[in-house]
Amino acid sequence: MSSVTSAAPPRGAARTPQPDAAGTAAAELSVAGMTCAACVARVERALTKVDGVVAANVNLATERAGVVYRPELVDLSQLQEAVEGAGYEVIAVEGEDRLAAEREARAAQVAALGRDVVIAAALTLPLLVLEMGPMLLPALGDRLAARLPAGAMGPLLFALAAVVQFGPGRRFYRTGWDALVRRSPDMNSLVLLGTSAAFGYSTVATFLPRLLPAGSAHVYFEASAVIVTLVLLGRYLEALARGRTGDAIRALVALRPRTARVVRDGVESEVPVSAVRRGDVVVVRPGERLPVDGVVVDGESWVDESMVTGEPTPVLKRAGSEVVGGTVNGSASFRFRATKVGSETFLSQVIAMVQAAQGAKLPIQALLDKVVAVFVPAVLGVAAVTFLAWLAFGPRPSLGLAVVNAVAVLIIACPCAMGLATPTAIMVGMGKGAETGILFKSSESLERVRTLTAVVLDKTGTLTRGEPSVTDVIVSQTAAIDEPGLLALAASAERGSEHPLGEAIVRAATERALTLSSPQGFEALTGQGIRAEIDGRTVLLGNLALMTSQQVHLNGLESEAGRLQQEAKTTMWLAVDGQANGVIAVADTIKDGSVEAVKQLHDLGLTVVMMTGDNQATADAIAREVGIDRVFAEVKPGDKAAYVKQLQSEGYIVGMVGDGINDAPALAQADVGIAIGTGTDVAMEAADVTLIGGDLRGVPRAIALSHKTVRAIKQNLFWAFAYNVTLIPVAAGVLAPVESAPEILRHLHPILAAAAMALSDVFVIGNSLRLRNVRLN
Repeated sequence: MSSVTSAAPPRGAARTPQPDAAGTAAAELSVAGMTCAACVARVERALTKVDGVVAANVNLATERAGVVYRPELVDLSQLQEAVEGAGYEVIAVEGEDRLAAEREARAAQVAALGRDVVIAAALTLPLLVLEMGPMLLPALGDRLAARLPAGAMGPLLFALAAVVQFGPGRRFYRTGWDALVRRSPDMNSLVLLGTSAAFGYSTVATFLPRLLPAGSAHVYFEASAVIVTLVLLGRYLEALARGRTGDAIRALVALRPRTARVVRDGVESEVPVSAVRRGDVVVVRPGERLPVDGVVVDGESWVDESMVTGEPTPVLKRAGSEVVGGTVNGSASFRFRATKVGSETFLSQVIAMVQAAQGAKLPIQALLDKVVAVFVPAVLGVAAVTFLAWLAFGPRPSLGLAVVNAVAVLIIACPCAMGLATPTAIMVGMGKGAETGILFKSSESLERVRTLTAVVLDKTGTLTRGEPSVTDVIVSQTAAIDEPGLLALAASAERGSEHPLGEAIVRAATERALTLSSPQGFEALTGQGIRAEIDGRTVLLGNLALMTSQQVHLNGLESEAGRLQQEAKTTMWLAVDGQANGVIAVADTIKDGSVEAVKQLHDLGLTVVMMTGDNQATADAIAREVGIDRVFAEVKPGDKAAYVKQLQSEGYIVGMVGDGINDAPALAQADVGIAIGTGTDVAMEAADVTLIGGDLRGVPRAIALSHKTVRAIKQNLFWAFAYNVTLIPVAAGVLAPVESAPEILRHLHPILAAAAMALSDVFVIGNSLRLRNVRLN
């Protein structure tokens, strides 16, 4: 969806909205400070409460809020105020600098977390030694008692814990208290309540012990400090890992040069890429990346287009050739005219597409959001019940145990893992796809690809190269010429021909570096072929009808010609001075990798169908060569969608693979439309999945990536839910009466709860990051 034009967008707006027919606008805000799924729900609630907002979608992994709104009722500054009013920060960004601003903000966040972890750990370690050491080593307790003044231990422990609680731990008070006041508690609120309860109880036990029941004046300063330290450590590791999930996008952005060399009024000057205008002449020197898309106007050079096509071989570019921004020039300079700049360039569209897909949510995420909306309040209720139950029924004195168990419940219930389970896997999966030339239009597309049971392949340009090529050169045993000589003679006759079959013969001779002659006379014989005079000889090249009409002796080549025709190849006879010297076969050849791709689809258990407008014989020949299961031949372009619908009526979940342009109706009808092509010809809008290169093996790779990504999401969700469902009751103390249970589980200390909570976050992100290294073939 596009958005409405804004003359001066406020800071924090991800893009300048453009108008659309529905009268709504779409924008993204970069949001800092979110730490868990409850934060996501809180930001979404704040945005949807704004009058004029149609929908809001917040992603924890990308730290962005996508908003659809009515510009006549609300503007971007009000959306920013709503986010900031909820207690979060909107990062100030401008156009092309958005990713850089987000990266800088994330780096600052990681640095601040690292600093706080070091400070907290440096103070918590002596606190642990002073409080826990004497219990483990009585001799250490005796030494401390001898060296510290009477009554000094309690104030010393308080001082160390207070610095941790209100120094590094101040971030929990900043956001957690605000969330409590607004009645939308989040992870920070849980940590705030848990650590404050432990710290507050210990402070009373230290300085006002008479206020507590006899025998219950125990201190838990080490618990509050260690919890703060472990939670901060978990966030620090999470921030480091989360930053790696966006590596694919950063790699794509790195392909875009920051400056361009343009010629204006005859003067060559270097300008920022953002200043390049459509129609500018751009100069590219050897080894440089092309700044924008365009058409070559002067010079020629080999260009590495592997980032577009996936093919490592450079492509020769000369006047009239299209070039793509981000590709790498070879060893010669050339000039090209800019045709697409800014967000119009192919690379920018790819980046935007991957970002949009990464920011989307799977349907399962919507259910998760509803669960999280009530999860934190429910945890607070469980913690309150835990406190009251231990206070009423626990062993005397029960107050200390009641506080400790309630704190353990609050800490272990943090919903971070829930909020990160789906978006981190989507981000890494989408990034992996982008690196391998597979673009998913949405997260739903990523999820749906794995459900396919049948794949329909368009023939021309998908299974085949889409242009005729010489496949066979048969020489008569009576001819005084060899195979290269026959091909050179045919190419010499066709030199300058504009007929596709003639061009194929000339191209084959050129690829073999054969020497060609110039015909002295040339005559096109409509419907039959050509006649040419070459080196004093009369050369005929055409079909059998030409040979018959000119009374050419066929020299026993009829059987070879018949065999080639049965293989659905176009045969052309070549005769010299009334004698047939050979037969040349031309066909639309199978693309490299097509046979392997069909085999891989079969290995995945899919039915493979070919659809083509060619006659049945030609279609069957191609199907046999490639290994196709079913063939729809002689299909008119307008009927392709009907054949897809027929397969769906048979119970298949259908993926349609085509060029994305003339197959658009069929791509739209299919459960998943997959556009296959190269460079700027890729029709992203027509399909759910786009394969940037022309390699059909991208289809099974996309299916494999879908399977692996969804499997990672399910693993993450299982871990997140299993962790909370299992450990919250343990933290509450349900195993306390079970004497056979391990002591560590009968009384789960808040420190262990904090460690388990941090471990769950790191596990979820680490599991998602495994997708970066999966093999897709």
